[in-house]
Parts: sequence; C-alpha cells; structure tokens
Amino acid sequence: MAGTREHLISVEELLSRKASLSGETSRGRDISCLQRRVVEVIEHGEEACELKKKRFEKLREAGRDHPNGGQKATSKIQEVPLLLRDHKHFDKYFKPRIVALGPIHHDTPKYQPAEEYKLRMTNCFVKESGKDDESLYNVVENNIKQLRQCFEEKVTEKYSDQALAWMLFVDGCAILQSIHCAVSNECTDWKMKYDLMAFGTQDLFLLENQLPYQLLVDLMNSSAKKGQLMKSIKTFMLRQTALPQEEGSQLTTERDPNHLLDLLRTIIIGAKPKSTPGEKSSRRGKSQSYYRNVEELRAAGIHVMPPRKRNGSLTTITCDEGLNFYLRLSPIIVDDSTGPKFLNLIAYEMCPDFENEFEITSYISFLDSLIDNDNDVMELRNAGILQNHLGSDKEVALLFNEIGTDLVPDPDAYREVKAAIQSHYDTKWKTWIAEALDDHFRSPWTFLAFSAAIIVLGLTFIQTWFAFKEDRGNSRPVRR
Repeated sequence: MAGTREHLISVEELLSRKASLSGETSRGRDISCLQRRVVEVIEHGEEACELKKKRFEKLREAGRDHPNGGQKATSKIQEVPLLLRDHKHFDKYFKPRIVALGPIHHDTPKYQPAEEYKLRMTNCFVKESGKDDESLYNVVENNIKQLRQCFEEKVTEKYSDQALAWMLFVDGCAILQSIHCAVSNECTDWKMKYDLMAFGTQDLFLLENQLPYQLLVDLMNSSAKKGQLMKSIKTFMLRQTALPQEEGSQLTTERDPNHLLDLLRTIIIGAKPKSTPGEKSSRRGKSQSYYRNVEELRAAGIHVMPPRKRNGSLTTITCDEGLNFYLRLSPIIVDDSTGPKFLNLIAYEMCPDFENEFEITSYISFLDSLIDNDNDVMELRNAGILQNHLGSDKEVALLFNEIGTDLVPDPDAYREVKAAIQSHYDTKWKTWIAEALDDHFRSPWTFLAFSAAIIVLGLTFIQTWFAFKEDRGNSRPVRR
C-alpha cells in the first residue's frame, strides 16, 4: 500500500532474535516491549502449530478403527456412558457392591477389604497352575501394551505399565479361580460367605468392572488346568443368563468376546433367527401405535405363550396370527441380579465405539411395554414365560418399569410383531369376539354362570313354546 512501509521478518530471523534476547535477559538486561512481543509471538506460534498437529493426529486416529475405514471397531473398556450417569439409581446398578476389578474403581477405599480375598484366590490359582508366580506375572507384563489398548485411555493413564500389569495379573487370576471354585466346589484354601459371593458374582458383570477377555485366555493357556478352567467358564456363564438351564445348552460365539459382559450378551442374544429384532419388515401396518400391556392384549384375543421350539435366544419374539393370536416369548428368570445385568448390558450397547443393533435395549423396552402392573406379571407367570425368583409380582413390575425407563431402542426392532398386533386390533370383529369370550369365559365360574344363563333361557323358551301350543290347542272350536 502506498505510503506504508512493511518490514517482513523471516522465521529464522525471529528465532535468532529470540535467542539473542534470551541471552541478553540472562545477563540482566531489559528488553523493550516490542522485543518482548516478538518473543511471545514466536512462542505462541510454536504452541499453536503443536496444538494443530495434535488435533489432526487425533482426528486421523479416530478414523482408523471406524467400520467404514477398513477395520472393524473394537469397543474399549470404559465408564458408563453419559446418558446413563444421571440414572436415579446409578450406584445401585452400576457401582461395585463388593469388589473392584480393573483400573476404574481400583483406588476406591470402599473396595480395599476385597483385595485380601483377591490375593488369596490368586495364590490358589498359581499353586494349581503348575507354574511359579513370577512366570505367570510375566505372561501379563509381556503383553501389557496390548492389554492397555483394551481400555479407554483416560481410565489407565495414571497407572504405569508395571502397576497396571500387577493389577491385571491379580484380578485375572482371582476371577478365574473364583469362577472355577463356584462351579466345581473344589476350593478349600479360602472361605467367603454366600452373600458376599452373590454380590461378588454380580460385580463381575458391571461395565466399569470388566477385564480384557484376552487376559483370561492368556492366563488359562498358561495353566496346567486349562481344560478345567475353560469348562468352568462355560458352565458359569450359562448359569448367569436369564434363560432356564435347559435353554442354555450351547456356548458358541462368532467372534472372540471383548470381556465377560460381552460374552454374556452374546449368549443371551443367541444365534440370530430369520426374523431378528433389527430386521426391516415389508409388512404395512401401524406398528408404532403398539403400546399395550398383557392384560389389554388378552382382552383383544392376543395370548402370550412360550415358543413352540426353544432356540436358546432370550430376545427372539414371534407371533402366530389367526382368530387366536399368540405372542411367543422365550421364558425368562427374574432375580436380584436381573436389574444390574440388563442395565449394564444396555450401557454396553450405548458405548459410542460399540457397533450393535441394540438387541438387549429393544428387548427390555418391549418387555416393559407388556408389564404395567402385578397382574401382567401374574399373566406371564401363568403362561410359563416368567419365573419370579425376586419376590412379589409387584416387585417384578416395578423392576421392569424402572430399568425400562428412558430407553432408546432400535425403531425397527420387532416391527413385524408390532404390525401384526396392530393389524389384529384394527380387525374389529376379532376384537369383539375376543372381548366377549374374555368377559364370559375368563374363569370356570363365569363359564358356568354363562352356561346356566343359556340353559335357563333355553328352558324358559321351551316352557313358553309348550304353553303357547297348549293354549292354542285349547282355543280351537269343537266340531259337531
């Protein structure tokens, strides 16, 4: 621009000035405001460049594990997602009751008494492994870089490799030994009260208490009792499902699980049938209108029943249409562990790095729509669908209403079933017949009362008819 003198300073010249000014400062000389500003600009520019570089590195790193980036994402062990951290009963469902496993709750004073139990179980595991303790520890320490990557960075950043390796070594051995003891009843070197064991088992399936499954595999492979340990895990995991024991006959997975909670989810979902919760449906119907409990469904002629053929999947829901409409659900066991297990499975499905179809979330949301009160629970019990090991039917209803609140299921989950139910409701003559049958044949007493009324009406009609005939006969004129 005319009349303006621009003085361009190269980066090298600025750096030279910075060094010169620094030297003068060390000799106690004062620098001018202009010179100080030059130094600040240089330092700020260096920081800005470094920050910019880190931001782009983080951006590129985020795309490396994306499913569309060539490598399928693997969910890392992390804290409960933000959307569930405001849950009314967060501590009850998501915090450990007895024992902390892994780095997230490791330093919490409340769980320190359980550390003694973990050391004793680790000692038992080492003795039965046929290896010395340092050899088993080295299995973990040699793989600590890979094991650290199984966790979200912020939950392990305060632990050195050695501290994390020791933590995982003790926790991994303790888990395997406790599972083996729970299944085989062979352990005599340590004792724990049954109530503590129950709460400890519950703590194994909290999202924030998970350990890499690869850690357990490495420790089992290093033990002389490898076969027994693997069999114990299979038996133990099948016991933890909400399915009756005869349902959980197989433990097969298409991929290696991330941790025990992931393995539990895989078992509960089971092999996907032809019609899965996330499958798109070609049926046209107002499926979104479906929000009815069991009592309302029964009044409309829709009855809940177990499936004809058991497939080992809890989340599979189908229906048989006709004048008698049957909604088929897999049997489920409800006990004290049901709430924490299902809510932590839901939290796992909500993790941003876990690609899934929200099968557990959709199932619990559907079940919550069926259960409004204790009468609905009673209907499910009588139908052989629900086994109540929790307490009263009211407690079960409250449980599902509590864990089913504010869920965001897959909008396409059970679309065909919902559309079929809505279609049945829209067919008025079916609902009228069903309502009449429900009103008059709900119990043997109503059936007897209705039958008695029909008999009385029939006898009255016959009596009237004979009286009419007799009267008519008497009124005919006599012929002469």
